[in-house]
Amino acid sequence: MKKTSFLTLEKARQIIREIPTPFHIYDEAGIRQRARDLKAAFCWNPGFKEYFAVKATPNPYILQILKEEGCGCDCASYTELLLAEAVGVTGHEIMFSSNVTPEEDMRKALELGAYINLDDATHVEFLERITHGKVPETVCLRYNPGGSFSLGNTIMDMPRDAKYGMTEDQMAGAINRLMALGTKHFGIHAFLASNTTTNEYYPQLAANLFRLAIRLRNATGAHISFINLSGGVGVDYRPEQPCCDIMAIGAGVQREYNNILVPQGMDDIAIYTELGRFMLAPFGHLVSTVLHQKHIYREYIGLDACAANLMRPAMYGSYHHITVLGKEDAILDHVYDVTGGLCENNDKFAIERSLPEIEVGDILVLHDTGAHGFSMGYNYNGKLRSAEVLLKPDGSFQLIRRAETPRDYFATFDGTEFHFSD
Repeated sequence: MKKTSFLTLEKARQIIREIPTPFHIYDEAGIRQRARDLKAAFCWNPGFKEYFAVKATPNPYILQILKEEGCGCDCASYTELLLAEAVGVTGHEIMFSSNVTPEEDMRKALELGAYINLDDATHVEFLERITHGKVPETVCLRYNPGGSFSLGNTIMDMPRDAKYGMTEDQMAGAINRLMALGTKHFGIHAFLASNTTTNEYYPQLAANLFRLAIRLRNATGAHISFINLSGGVGVDYRPEQPCCDIMAIGAGVQREYNNILVPQGMDDIAIYTELGRFMLAPFGHLVSTVLHQKHIYREYIGLDACAANLMRPAMYGSYHHITVLGKEDAILDHVYDVTGGLCENNDKFAIERSLPEIEVGDILVLHDTGAHGFSMGYNYNGKLRSAEVLLKPDGSFQLIRRAETPRDYFATFDGTEFHFSD
Protein backbone atom coordinates (compact mmCIF):
# COMPACT_ATOMS: atom_id res chain seq x y z
CA MET A 1 0.00 0.00 0.00
CA LYS A 2 1.26 3.47 -0.87
CA LYS A 3 1.59 6.08 1.87
CA THR A 4 0.37 9.53 0.89
CA SER A 5 1.03 12.85 2.56
CA PHE A 6 -1.72 15.18 3.73
CA LEU A 7 0.56 18.01 2.57
CA THR A 8 1.06 19.05 -1.05
CA LEU A 9 4.16 20.70 -2.44
CA GLU A 10 2.18 23.87 -3.10
CA LYS A 11 0.87 24.01 0.49
CA ALA A 12 4.32 23.23 1.90
CA ARG A 13 5.88 26.09 -0.08
CA GLN A 14 3.14 28.43 1.11
CA ILE A 15 3.84 27.56 4.75
CA ILE A 16 7.63 27.69 4.34
CA ARG A 17 7.40 31.29 3.10
CA GLU A 18 6.26 32.16 6.65
CA ILE A 19 7.71 29.35 8.76
CA PRO A 20 11.14 28.02 7.75
CA THR A 21 11.86 24.31 7.82
CA PRO A 22 12.27 22.13 9.73
CA PHE A 23 8.88 22.01 11.43
CA HIS A 24 6.32 19.49 12.58
CA ILE A 25 2.85 19.91 11.10
CA TYR A 26 -0.40 18.32 12.26
CA ASP A 27 -3.58 17.59 10.33
CA GLU A 28 -6.51 18.81 12.44
CA ALA A 29 -9.15 17.12 10.29
CA GLY A 30 -7.43 13.76 10.64
CA ILE A 31 -7.04 14.13 14.40
CA ARG A 32 -10.71 14.95 14.89
CA GLN A 33 -11.84 12.06 12.71
CA ARG A 34 -9.59 9.62 14.58
CA ALA A 35 -11.10 10.71 17.91
CA ARG A 36 -14.62 10.26 16.54
CA ASP A 37 -13.80 6.83 15.12
CA LEU A 38 -12.43 5.69 18.49
CA LYS A 39 -15.52 6.94 20.30
CA ALA A 40 -17.76 5.14 17.81
CA ALA A 41 -15.83 1.89 18.27
CA PHE A 42 -16.53 1.91 22.02
CA CYS A 43 -19.97 3.52 22.04
CA TRP A 44 -21.39 0.24 23.38
CA ASN A 45 -19.78 1.10 26.75
CA PRO A 46 -21.63 4.03 28.38
CA GLY A 47 -18.67 5.06 30.52
CA PHE A 48 -16.01 4.89 27.78
CA LYS A 49 -13.32 7.58 27.92
CA GLU A 50 -10.12 8.19 26.00
CA TYR A 51 -7.34 9.75 28.06
CA PHE A 52 -4.88 11.01 25.46
CA ALA A 53 -1.26 10.30 26.40
CA VAL A 54 0.07 13.85 26.72
CA LYS A 55 3.68 12.66 26.47
CA ALA A 56 3.04 11.79 22.82
CA THR A 57 2.26 15.35 21.70
CA PRO A 58 2.46 17.85 24.55
CA ASN A 59 0.98 20.89 22.85
CA PRO A 60 -2.03 22.74 24.31
CA TYR A 61 -3.50 23.39 20.85
CA ILE A 62 -3.59 19.64 20.22
CA LEU A 63 -4.99 18.96 23.70
CA GLN A 64 -7.71 21.55 23.09
CA ILE A 65 -8.77 19.82 19.87
CA LEU A 66 -8.96 16.48 21.65
CA LYS A 67 -10.84 18.02 24.57
CA GLU A 68 -13.43 19.32 22.12
CA GLU A 69 -13.77 15.74 20.84
CA GLY A 70 -14.46 14.44 24.37
CA CYS A 71 -10.99 13.19 25.31
CA GLY A 72 -9.28 13.58 28.64
CA CYS A 73 -5.55 13.65 29.40
CA ASP A 74 -3.21 10.95 30.65
CA CYS A 75 -0.41 12.76 32.48
CA ALA A 76 2.84 11.45 33.93
CA SER A 77 4.52 14.57 35.34
CA TYR A 78 3.93 17.93 36.99
CA THR A 79 4.40 19.81 33.72
CA GLU A 80 1.98 17.57 31.85
CA LEU A 81 -0.56 18.24 34.59
CA LEU A 82 -0.04 21.97 34.03
CA LEU A 83 -0.66 21.50 30.30
CA ALA A 84 -3.93 19.72 31.00
CA GLU A 85 -4.97 22.40 33.47
CA ALA A 86 -4.10 25.14 30.94
CA VAL A 87 -6.75 23.86 28.51
CA GLY A 88 -9.35 23.34 31.25
CA VAL A 89 -8.93 19.58 31.68
CA THR A 90 -9.24 18.85 35.40
CA GLY A 91 -10.83 16.40 37.84
CA HIS A 92 -11.56 12.93 36.55
CA GLU A 93 -10.82 14.14 33.03
CA ILE A 94 -7.18 13.49 34.03
CA MET A 95 -5.57 10.10 34.60
CA PHE A 96 -2.30 10.56 36.50
CA SER A 97 -0.14 7.57 35.55
CA SER A 98 3.30 8.14 37.00
CA ASN A 99 6.22 6.07 38.25
CA VAL A 100 9.05 7.03 40.61
CA THR A 101 6.71 9.90 41.43
CA PRO A 102 7.98 13.12 43.06
CA GLU A 103 5.83 14.35 45.93
CA GLU A 104 5.22 17.67 44.16
CA ASP A 105 3.74 15.84 41.16
CA MET A 106 1.41 13.75 43.30
CA ARG A 107 0.23 16.80 45.22
CA LYS A 108 -0.59 18.61 41.98
CA ALA A 109 -2.55 15.62 40.68
CA LEU A 110 -4.53 15.47 43.92
CA GLU A 111 -5.12 19.24 43.80
CA LEU A 112 -6.60 18.89 40.31
CA GLY A 113 -8.81 15.96 41.41
CA ALA A 114 -7.23 13.57 38.91
CA TYR A 115 -7.62 9.82 39.00
CA ILE A 116 -4.48 8.51 40.68
CA ASN A 117 -3.02 5.43 38.99
CA LEU A 118 -0.58 3.87 41.47
CA ASP A 119 2.40 2.13 39.91
CA ASP A 120 3.63 0.26 42.98
CA ALA A 121 2.29 -1.20 46.23
CA THR A 122 4.59 1.06 48.25
CA HIS A 123 2.83 4.06 46.75
CA VAL A 124 -0.21 3.33 48.93
CA GLU A 125 1.78 4.45 51.97
CA PHE A 126 3.13 7.37 49.91
CA LEU A 127 -0.44 8.42 49.02
CA GLU A 128 -1.62 7.94 52.62
CA ARG A 129 1.16 10.19 53.92
CA ILE A 130 0.57 12.96 51.39
CA THR A 131 -3.20 12.99 51.99
CA HIS A 132 -2.87 12.54 55.78
CA GLY A 133 -4.97 9.41 55.45
CA LYS A 134 -7.72 11.05 53.39
CA VAL A 135 -7.14 9.02 50.26
CA PRO A 136 -9.30 9.53 47.14
CA GLU A 137 -12.63 7.73 46.88
CA THR A 138 -11.46 6.12 43.62
CA VAL A 139 -7.93 4.84 43.03
CA CYS A 140 -6.46 2.97 40.06
CA LEU A 141 -3.77 0.29 40.32
CA ARG A 142 -1.31 -0.66 37.60
CA TYR A 143 -0.87 -4.38 36.92
CA ASN A 144 2.21 -6.30 35.75
CA PRO A 145 1.52 -10.01 35.18
CA GLY A 146 5.20 -10.87 34.68
CA GLY A 147 6.30 -13.46 32.15
CA SER A 148 5.65 -12.77 28.49
CA PHE A 149 2.58 -11.47 26.70
CA SER A 150 1.70 -13.57 23.67
CA LEU A 151 -0.86 -13.65 20.91
CA GLY A 152 -1.09 -17.23 19.73
CA ASN A 153 2.49 -18.41 19.34
CA THR A 154 3.88 -14.88 18.93
CA ILE A 155 5.50 -13.18 21.93
CA MET A 156 4.43 -9.53 21.76
CA ASP A 157 6.42 -8.23 24.73
CA MET A 158 8.03 -9.21 28.04
CA PRO A 159 6.18 -7.68 31.03
CA ARG A 160 8.64 -9.37 33.40
CA ASP A 161 11.33 -6.98 32.12
CA ALA A 162 9.19 -3.85 32.57
CA LYS A 163 9.62 -1.53 35.53
CA TYR A 164 5.91 -0.77 35.68
CA GLY A 165 3.09 -2.14 37.79
CA MET A 166 2.38 -4.58 40.62
CA THR A 167 1.83 -8.29 40.98
CA GLU A 168 -1.70 -9.57 41.54
CA ASP A 169 -0.98 -10.31 45.21
CA GLN A 170 0.40 -6.80 45.67
CA MET A 171 -2.73 -5.36 44.05
CA ALA A 172 -4.98 -7.31 46.43
CA GLY A 173 -2.96 -6.08 49.41
CA ALA A 174 -3.08 -2.50 48.14
CA ILE A 175 -6.84 -2.70 47.66
CA ASN A 176 -7.38 -3.98 51.20
CA ARG A 177 -5.23 -1.20 52.65
CA LEU A 178 -6.93 1.48 50.57
CA MET A 179 -10.38 0.19 51.48
CA ALA A 180 -9.43 0.43 55.16
CA LEU A 181 -8.47 4.05 54.52
CA GLY A 182 -11.79 4.82 52.84
CA THR A 183 -11.35 4.17 49.12
CA LYS A 184 -14.61 2.83 47.69
CA HIS A 185 -13.94 2.27 43.98
CA PHE A 186 -11.01 0.92 42.03
CA GLY A 187 -9.62 0.97 38.53
CA ILE A 188 -7.27 -1.53 36.90
CA HIS A 189 -4.65 -0.49 34.37
CA ALA A 190 -2.07 -2.38 32.31
CA PHE A 191 0.20 -1.82 29.32
CA LEU A 192 1.61 -5.09 28.04
CA ALA A 193 2.74 -4.46 24.45
CA SER A 194 3.71 -1.46 22.31
CA ASN A 195 2.69 -0.44 18.79
CA THR A 196 0.74 -3.58 17.96
CA THR A 197 -0.83 -3.61 14.50
CA THR A 198 -3.04 -6.60 15.15
CA ASN A 199 -6.72 -6.22 15.98
CA GLU A 200 -6.41 -8.97 18.60
CA TYR A 201 -4.17 -7.16 21.12
CA TYR A 202 -6.80 -5.05 22.89
CA PRO A 203 -9.41 -7.85 23.10
CA GLN A 204 -6.90 -10.28 24.61
CA LEU A 205 -5.54 -7.66 27.01
CA ALA A 206 -9.12 -6.83 27.98
CA ALA A 207 -9.95 -10.49 28.60
CA ASN A 208 -6.93 -10.81 30.90
CA LEU A 209 -7.89 -7.69 32.84
CA PHE A 210 -11.55 -8.67 33.04
CA ARG A 211 -10.61 -11.99 34.64
CA LEU A 212 -8.22 -10.17 36.97
CA ALA A 213 -11.04 -7.83 37.99
CA ILE A 214 -13.23 -10.80 38.92
CA ARG A 215 -10.45 -12.40 40.97
CA LEU A 216 -9.70 -9.15 42.81
CA ARG A 217 -13.37 -8.54 43.54
CA ASN A 218 -13.77 -12.06 44.87
CA ALA A 219 -10.62 -11.80 46.99
CA THR A 220 -11.26 -8.36 48.48
CA GLY A 221 -14.92 -7.48 47.95
CA ALA A 222 -13.81 -4.31 46.18
CA HIS A 223 -15.94 -2.53 43.60
CA ILE A 224 -14.06 -2.30 40.28
CA SER A 225 -15.43 0.76 38.52
CA PHE A 226 -13.21 0.99 35.43
CA ILE A 227 -10.58 -0.87 33.44
CA ASN A 228 -7.97 1.15 31.58
CA LEU A 229 -6.59 -0.67 28.54
CA SER A 230 -3.84 1.93 28.26
CA GLY A 231 -2.04 2.29 24.90
CA GLY A 232 -0.39 -0.18 22.58
CA VAL A 233 -2.67 0.05 19.57
CA GLY A 234 -0.21 0.91 16.85
CA VAL A 235 0.07 2.49 13.44
CA ASP A 236 1.41 1.28 10.11
CA TYR A 237 4.74 3.09 9.92
CA ARG A 238 5.71 0.96 6.92
CA PRO A 239 3.51 0.92 3.80
CA GLU A 240 3.38 -2.88 3.84
CA GLN A 241 2.24 -3.08 7.49
CA PRO A 242 -1.37 -3.91 8.35
CA CYS A 243 -3.49 -1.03 9.62
CA CYS A 244 -5.50 -1.48 12.79
CA ASP A 245 -9.28 -1.54 12.38
CA ILE A 246 -10.54 0.30 15.44
CA MET A 247 -14.15 -0.82 14.87
CA ALA A 248 -13.04 -4.47 14.89
CA ILE A 249 -10.95 -3.81 17.99
CA GLY A 250 -13.88 -2.22 19.81
CA ALA A 251 -16.14 -5.10 18.83
CA GLY A 252 -13.54 -7.59 20.08
CA VAL A 253 -13.36 -5.89 23.48
CA GLN A 254 -17.18 -5.84 23.63
CA ARG A 255 -17.28 -9.58 22.95
CA GLU A 256 -14.92 -10.30 25.87
CA TYR A 257 -16.82 -7.88 28.10
CA ASN A 258 -20.11 -9.68 27.42
CA ASN A 259 -18.57 -13.14 27.81
CA ILE A 260 -16.57 -12.47 30.99
CA LEU A 261 -17.89 -9.52 32.98
CA VAL A 262 -21.62 -9.50 32.26
CA PRO A 263 -22.27 -13.02 33.66
CA GLN A 264 -20.50 -11.92 36.87
CA GLY A 265 -22.82 -8.94 37.33
CA MET A 266 -19.94 -6.53 36.61
CA ASP A 267 -21.52 -4.79 33.63
CA ASP A 268 -21.17 -1.35 35.23
CA ILE A 269 -17.42 -1.28 34.53
CA ALA A 270 -16.32 1.61 32.30
CA ILE A 271 -13.64 1.08 29.66
CA TYR A 272 -10.86 3.64 29.39
CA THR A 273 -8.03 3.97 26.87
CA GLU A 274 -4.96 6.20 26.80
CA LEU A 275 -3.80 6.16 23.22
CA GLY A 276 -1.11 8.52 22.00
CA ARG A 277 0.50 7.00 18.93
CA PHE A 278 -2.78 5.73 17.46
CA MET A 279 -4.46 9.10 17.98
CA LEU A 280 -1.75 11.38 16.59
CA ALA A 281 1.14 9.67 14.80
CA PRO A 282 -0.43 9.39 11.30
CA PHE A 283 -1.54 13.02 11.44
CA GLY A 284 1.90 14.57 11.88
CA HIS A 285 4.78 15.14 9.47
CA LEU A 286 8.29 16.44 9.96
CA VAL A 287 8.89 18.77 7.02
CA SER A 288 12.51 19.37 6.05
CA THR A 289 14.56 20.86 3.23
CA VAL A 290 17.54 19.18 1.53
CA LEU A 291 20.72 21.14 2.26
CA HIS A 292 23.47 18.94 0.82
CA GLN A 293 24.33 15.84 -1.13
CA LYS A 294 27.39 13.70 -0.44
CA HIS A 295 28.88 11.06 -2.71
CA ILE A 296 31.34 8.67 -1.05
CA TYR A 297 30.87 4.97 -0.34
CA ARG A 298 27.14 5.63 -0.18
CA GLU A 299 24.90 8.38 -1.47
CA TYR A 300 23.89 10.77 1.30
CA ILE A 301 21.14 13.35 1.46
CA GLY A 302 21.60 15.93 4.24
CA LEU A 303 18.53 17.65 5.70
CA ASP A 304 18.07 20.77 7.79
CA ALA A 305 16.32 18.48 10.33
CA CYS A 306 18.23 16.05 12.52
CA ALA A 307 17.67 13.51 15.31
CA ALA A 308 17.06 16.45 17.67
CA ASN A 309 13.81 16.96 15.74
CA LEU A 310 12.93 13.26 15.43
CA MET A 311 14.80 10.91 17.74
CA ARG A 312 13.04 7.61 16.98
CA PRO A 313 15.15 6.44 14.02
CA ALA A 314 18.42 7.14 15.87
CA MET A 315 17.20 5.80 19.22
CA TYR A 316 15.22 2.74 18.15
CA GLY A 317 16.14 2.18 14.52
CA SER A 318 12.53 3.04 13.77
CA TYR A 319 11.21 3.31 10.22
CA HIS A 320 9.56 6.54 9.08
CA HIS A 321 8.35 6.69 5.52
CA ILE A 322 9.68 9.55 3.38
CA THR A 323 7.87 11.42 0.64
CA VAL A 324 9.68 13.86 -1.66
CA LEU A 325 6.98 16.44 -2.29
CA GLY A 326 6.29 16.94 -5.97
CA LYS A 327 7.89 13.56 -6.79
CA GLU A 328 5.21 11.31 -5.33
CA ASP A 329 4.84 9.35 -8.56
CA ALA A 330 8.50 9.32 -9.60
CA ILE A 331 10.39 6.03 -9.94
CA LEU A 332 12.29 4.97 -6.82
CA ASP A 333 15.52 4.43 -8.71
CA HIS A 334 18.04 5.92 -6.27
CA VAL A 335 19.29 4.59 -2.93
CA TYR A 336 20.20 7.08 -0.20
CA ASP A 337 21.07 7.42 3.44
CA VAL A 338 19.03 10.42 4.62
CA THR A 339 20.83 12.19 7.44
CA GLY A 340 20.83 15.16 9.76
CA GLY A 341 23.75 17.30 10.86
CA LEU A 342 24.48 15.99 14.36
CA CYS A 343 28.01 14.88 15.16
CA GLU A 344 26.73 11.32 15.63
CA ASN A 345 26.73 8.60 13.00
CA ASN A 346 23.30 7.33 14.07
CA ASP A 347 21.74 10.65 13.02
CA LYS A 348 20.04 9.00 10.07
CA PHE A 349 16.36 9.10 9.16
CA ALA A 350 16.79 6.34 6.57
CA ILE A 351 19.53 3.91 5.63
CA GLU A 352 19.86 2.64 2.06
CA ARG A 353 16.32 3.78 1.29
CA SER A 354 14.97 3.58 -2.27
CA LEU A 355 13.74 7.04 -3.23
CA PRO A 356 13.35 9.16 -6.35
CA GLU A 357 16.30 11.27 -7.40
CA ILE A 358 16.70 14.02 -4.80
CA GLU A 359 18.17 17.47 -5.39
CA VAL A 360 19.29 20.25 -3.07
CA GLY A 361 16.24 22.35 -2.19
CA ASP A 362 13.75 19.48 -2.38
CA ILE A 363 11.20 19.34 0.41
CA LEU A 364 10.93 16.02 2.22
CA VAL A 365 8.13 14.84 4.46
CA LEU A 366 8.82 12.26 7.15
CA HIS A 367 5.55 10.50 7.92
CA ASP A 368 3.90 9.48 11.19
CA THR A 369 5.69 11.94 13.45
CA GLY A 370 2.54 13.25 15.15
CA ALA A 371 3.29 11.25 18.31
CA HIS A 372 6.70 10.90 19.97
CA GLY A 373 8.15 13.21 17.34
CA PHE A 374 8.58 16.78 18.54
CA SER A 375 8.03 15.63 22.13
CA MET A 376 11.28 13.62 22.22
CA GLY A 377 13.35 16.54 20.92
CA TYR A 378 16.52 17.73 22.61
CA ASN A 379 19.37 20.23 22.29
CA TYR A 380 22.46 18.11 21.67
CA ASN A 381 25.08 19.91 19.56
CA GLY A 382 23.25 23.12 20.39
CA LYS A 383 20.49 22.18 17.99
CA LEU A 384 17.25 24.04 18.59
CA ARG A 385 13.77 22.56 18.70
CA SER A 386 11.66 23.22 15.65
CA ALA A 387 8.33 24.94 15.22
CA GLU A 388 4.95 23.17 15.29
CA VAL A 389 2.22 24.05 12.81
CA LEU A 390 -1.47 23.13 12.67
CA LEU A 391 -3.04 22.55 9.27
CA LYS A 392 -6.71 23.43 9.63
CA PRO A 393 -9.61 21.73 7.83
CA ASP A 394 -10.16 24.78 5.61
CA GLY A 395 -6.56 24.66 4.36
CA SER A 396 -5.29 27.54 6.48
CA PHE A 397 -2.43 27.00 8.91
CA GLN A 398 -1.44 28.26 12.34
CA LEU A 399 1.88 28.41 14.14
CA ILE A 400 1.18 26.60 17.43
CA ARG A 401 4.74 26.63 18.75
CA ARG A 402 7.51 28.86 17.45
CA ALA A 403 10.97 27.47 16.83
CA GLU A 404 13.53 27.91 19.57
CA THR A 405 16.16 30.60 19.21
CA PRO A 406 19.68 30.83 20.66
CA ARG A 407 18.22 33.20 23.25
CA ASP A 408 15.98 30.36 24.47
CA TYR A 409 18.99 28.05 24.66
CA PHE A 410 20.97 30.57 26.73
CA ALA A 411 18.03 31.59 28.95
CA THR A 412 18.86 29.18 31.76
CA PHE A 413 22.47 30.33 32.12
CA ASP A 414 23.44 32.95 34.68
CA GLY A 415 23.62 36.08 32.54
CA THR A 416 25.43 38.15 35.15
CA GLU A 417 28.75 36.50 34.37
CA PHE A 418 28.42 35.46 30.73
CA HIS A 419 27.07 37.51 27.86
CA PHE A 420 25.76 35.98 24.66
CA SER A 421 24.66 37.52 21.39
CA ASP A 422 22.33 35.99 18.85
